[in-house]
Amino acid sequence: MSRVSEFNDEHGLAMEPEHRLLDLESETGELAKELLKASEYGTDEFEATEGFEDEFGDVYYSLLSLADECGIDPEEALESSMGKYRERFDSSDSVGSGA
Repeated sequence: MSRVSEFNDEHGLAMEPEHRLLDLESETGELAKELLKASEYGTDEFEATEGFEDEFGDVYYSLLSLADECGIDPEEALESSMGKYRERFDSSDSVGSGA
């Protein structure tokens, strides 16, 4: 995480969380496009391409940047979510919230 924060600080890339979220949404759309292209729009088995991996990296960077702007430790957030999913699976064999 600190690499992303340091990079953003060094290059003056601070953004309001709302703008970071929009950037994340944009990058997620580009990732989806690469998946569709790589699978011939679902007609072939998906295999990660260089373009997909590149877009995945962009999504990851954007997500970590959003966490940084919001003061969230991504490792702590992941651990919390994993605990929640473990509890759900243990009680219902599903990770869905059931809501």
